[in-house]
Amino acid sequence: MSKNGEIIVVGAGIVGISIALELQKRGWAVRVLDRAGVANETSAASAGAFAFTDIMPLATPGIMRKAPKWLLDPLGPLSVPPSYALKIAPWMLRFWRASWRDRFSASMQAQTQLMTLSRAALERQILDVDGEHLMQREGQLQLYEGEKEFRDSLPGWEMRREFGIAFSLMDTADQIAEVQPGLNPRFTHAGFTPDWMNTVDPKTWAKHLAEIFRARGGQIEQVNVQALGQRGEILELQTSEGRISAGKVVIAAGAWSHQLARTIGDKIPLETERGYNTTLPPGAFDLRTHLTFGGHGFVVSRINGGVRVGGAVELGGLSLPPNFRRSEILLEKAARFMPGLKTEKGKQWMGFRPSLPDSLPVIGPSPRQPGNVFYAFGHGHLGLTQAAGTAELTAAILSGDTPDLQMTAYATTRF
Repeated sequence: MSKNGEIIVVGAGIVGISIALELQKRGWAVRVLDRAGVANETSAASAGAFAFTDIMPLATPGIMRKAPKWLLDPLGPLSVPPSYALKIAPWMLRFWRASWRDRFSASMQAQTQLMTLSRAALERQILDVDGEHLMQREGQLQLYEGEKEFRDSLPGWEMRREFGIAFSLMDTADQIAEVQPGLNPRFTHAGFTPDWMNTVDPKTWAKHLAEIFRARGGQIEQVNVQALGQRGEILELQTSEGRISAGKVVIAAGAWSHQLARTIGDKIPLETERGYNTTLPPGAFDLRTHLTFGGHGFVVSRINGGVRVGGAVELGGLSLPPNFRRSEILLEKAARFMPGLKTEKGKQWMGFRPSLPDSLPVIGPSPRQPGNVFYAFGHGHLGLTQAAGTAELTAAILSGDTPDLQMTAYATTRF
């Protein structure tokens, strides 16, 4: 008999599995439901980065001045397909408000606090599941083309300094080459964050966590949860396999979470950052650290000895077909920026990253069903990064303990 009772987690991506493990440690009997299985959707093919230094919200001051360009350049690093522009307009208004300096400052503070917790929580998670062999502690190199782009980045680096993030700045090609040889000399400046880390493969990491969860008595079932409902005092899940009764439910279903929330009357402004990448086989390039080409909106990371080139943000929802020309554009740029990159035999992918207007996740109880429905979603491109921290916060609250952070910034009611 479990100490705390039974609980269902909807979602077997990295956030859902991390939450399941943490609840299990606190004495809950946990059952995970997912329509596609463990890490078979967005968590399957991220860049593999634990981006704890990435504290800047997407909605930065002045960003809306760039909005017209998003519609005119459908292949740019941040775009909105014209066919989706009207549908996303209400979300964009909230995004615009989140970019005001007062909201931006508050969001960055909240993001930094969650990152600090998540970094420590990840180290605890790695120890708990004996996962060090799946980590790559090789830092990150953020690259700039010329003096002006570098100078423009300095306020962001100063903010990182204020929040205690370690880094070194470089202004010569020789300094850059010491960290990562073989780059195009057009990149004249860089910032190196030595504490940045990656997993060897995000899907392998999530499956490792799932195996530990199962070995400790957890259940994972492949079933499509379609709606939440109430029958008397009992919460019910309508699924592809029939109705399932539940005492408590955690919704951690990524980009599909708001659809479930809506079935009990909670309207949460979740949108989808559609991310694209191409994974190249081992031997494609001698990659020694995670590379960020910020001015072009993409990153390059080492995955299972190969190279993954991906990124950009396409705010296009769940229904539009993928535009893999975006993956091709990124790969073409990477080949120019990394002479010697072998681009043959690449595998393309597109994933749905759940994004809220202020770049912060929802972590907290449902306003309509606060006693038995809990939300943990909306991490954007930071789901892998913040999964362990989100898990500790979720498990603490559900177990009646005081969470390590003040939770107002992540509350569903902020919208």
